[in-house]
Amino acid sequence: MQAPQPSAPPHPLELFFQQAVRNSYEGKLGLNDPGVTAYVARLLCEFSESDRLYKVRDEVGRPIDELTEMISASDPVNGSAPSFDAERAVRKHIGDYALFVAGMYPEAMASGRRMRRHQPSLGELIHAGKESYYIVSQFNLFEYEQEAALFARLSDRFERCILGLTLVREELGPRKPLMLPPTVN
Repeated sequence: MQAPQPSAPPHPLELFFQQAVRNSYEGKLGLNDPGVTAYVARLLCEFSESDRLYKVRDEVGRPIDELTEMISASDPVNGSAPSFDAERAVRKHIGDYALFVAGMYPEAMASGRRMRRHQPSLGELIHAGKESYYIVSQFNLFEYEQEAALFARLSDRFERCILGLTLVREELGPRKPLMLPPTVN
């Protein structure tokens, strides 16, 4: 019998983000879902490291920073995803990316000034995020069975989760526009 593996230590900001997300989601929105709260707090920890925001890579290893290219990369039939497991991983990232950008960096969405070839609109982010989390929720067998329901709830409550992140941002951040970090090669 093999000894259990020790779990990784929590991210240094995890408790801080847990409290901030709980204050906004539960305290201000009445969204009492500890699983969603914990997931979004871990998402904030992950994306506090800017290289994680663009972890989807193209065939030659360059980071993909365009939403439409991420969606293409998730397709195992007509796109570049080598398997359905890869599709799930990329779709999970798309949901996370859409939630994070829409909630924490609304100024990164399409506006008069374009910094990238195509900045997604709020509607595009919502559609891509909800659809991606829904697709992830459909991977509901074997090793994915336990978390499938969480992704179904994230899809169903996507707009409320965005609003909750906007409240987190207002509570934590400066009152001036922020910019998405540049793509790290």
